[in-house]
Amino acid sequence: MNKPRALIVGMGIGGLATAMRLHEIGWEPVLIERAPGRRAAGYFVGLFETGRATAERMGVLDAIGNRTDPASVTYDIDREGRRRPSMGYGDLPGEPRLILRGDIEAALYDQVASKTEIWYGTTPVAIDEHPDGVDVTLATTTGENTTETTERFGLVVGADGLRSTVRRLAFGPDSDYLQPFHHIIGATILKEPVPGFRPNDGMILAEPGRSVWVFPFTDHQPSVLFNYRTDDEDAQFRRPPVESLRHAFGPEPTGSVLENLLTQFERADDVLFDSTHQVVMPAWHTDRVVLLGDSAWCLTLYSGMGSSSALAGADFLGTTLQRNPDNITRALREYDQRLRPFIATQQHLGRTDGLAMFVPQTRRDITVRPLIQKLTSNPVGKRVMKTVIAGQFKSKSVDIAAP
Repeated sequence: MNKPRALIVGMGIGGLATAMRLHEIGWEPVLIERAPGRRAAGYFVGLFETGRATAERMGVLDAIGNRTDPASVTYDIDREGRRRPSMGYGDLPGEPRLILRGDIEAALYDQVASKTEIWYGTTPVAIDEHPDGVDVTLATTTGENTTETTERFGLVVGADGLRSTVRRLAFGPDSDYLQPFHHIIGATILKEPVPGFRPNDGMILAEPGRSVWVFPFTDHQPSVLFNYRTDDEDAQFRRPPVESLRHAFGPEPTGSVLENLLTQFERADDVLFDSTHQVVMPAWHTDRVVLLGDSAWCLTLYSGMGSSSALAGADFLGTTLQRNPDNITRALREYDQRLRPFIATQQHLGRTDGLAMFVPQTRRDITVRPLIQKLTSNPVGKRVMKTVIAGQFKSKSVDIAAP
């Protein structure tokens, strides 16, 4: 008997996890990636219990590992060099694992590579859906040459990120679904410790409408994340990223710590500089095309649940397809209905509490933050604060993909 074929577009966490699950339930996944090869390890992500439970069920949690350093101290800092011990990301309720995006991708790739056909430098250029399959025209670029082929699949999974090609071809233009946050992020891996701090120290500089976070790891250089609010996103991309960052964090003097972080960002070999958006759609599927992860919902980094929801979405998609082997449409409808309330909650938290945690937004945020800093500057106060905010993080421990 021929196995049903599925085209999975995007070789990030969601795409790799989907390929793994579909192979497990008897499908033949074909995984395509726009880039000419595997991506770099990427930057900081936090893996909450939703993601850990899914990864454990999929047998990859140990391989993902944990870069949280129990000896690390996170400091709230200001431009004048003052510092106060504070509550780091790893101290949040739910005890998220501090890892790199690539840690999850590498663990999944090791399970998938020998079992899945993988095409690099390939992207869909046309999707033609029929009752009995989906004809997909694929463009593959090798060097300066691009060739096109058309193949039929029983299912197409779009796991190709915020600006998804699958979503655009099957559902419509980005403008129909992207909801802007009016915030810009810049991230990179630091090559050297910030003077005056240990390599495993974290730090947070938070000011009205802008912030810098340094996330420490136990066995890796820290990752830095710049955030700032803007009313003109397009203008941020008409100049080099570091110039936009300097403009956003001016006109005040930078001070030694912020200046060091900006200089390291400017000199970095690889950086991320982008606007933030959520994806909001009335449905994530047609009869034979389905979206997953950032392509479908893009929770943004302010939710802290992007990686966890991609893993859970892939796992549960495999479960619904296995339960409905002769009715793909019903499987996709069940996938959508089960995940949607959970995703809606995470999107709401990302727009409200999550965003305010990363970037002070209102007069209240600005007033409350010094009180939080003072409270969390000692172990007892940190435990009290963790208890106070535990309710906001309860949903991040739901194993939404559990059978």
